[in-house]
Amino acid sequence: MSANAKVAAARAAPARSVARKAPAAKGSAARRMPVTTTGHCQCRAIEYQFTGEPKWVMYCHCESCRRAVSSPVATYVGVRLEQFSYLKGEPAIYQSSPDVKRFFCANCGSPMAYAGARWPGEVHLFHGTLADPEQWPPAAHAHVTERVKWFEVSDHLPRYAAIAGKGAKPVRKGSKR
Repeated sequence: MSANAKVAAARAAPARSVARKAPAAKGSAARRMPVTTTGHCQCRAIEYQFTGEPKWVMYCHCESCRRAVSSPVATYVGVRLEQFSYLKGEPAIYQSSPDVKRFFCANCGSPMAYAGARWPGEVHLFHGTLADPEQWPPAAHAHVTERVKWFEVSDHLPRYAAIAGKGAKPVRKGSKR
């Protein structure tokens, strides 16, 4: 689905909500309302939402992602396209390689998202654009073989040599320090 179609769909979408449990009627099981997560660029020209839990949340240490965010590590939230919509604005697109598109705010320059042919039907949002980054903490590290040697995240999360999917085994858990 194109960014324009997503923007149109988002404009027709209901207002943002916060994740809460619905009040339970006496004698009935508590029902959980779907979680809606929002985010935006620095200048708020672009706002988005996704409904439900992300597929994954992960640090990426690969050179391409580090360059895209001008930082020693990038952190992504992976969601299915059907969960995702733009609420306001439309990002500009930079094709960083033949099968990869990187989305950013043309006004303030904030990197917003990544989409690649390797992950059809997904968008990978930059964690720093979340309205509440505490809501979805990272669960692992990818591409640690490309990690900047002087930068180590001190946590106990699994580290993968490349990507974490499809039966990949972590090279270790936790930092080297």
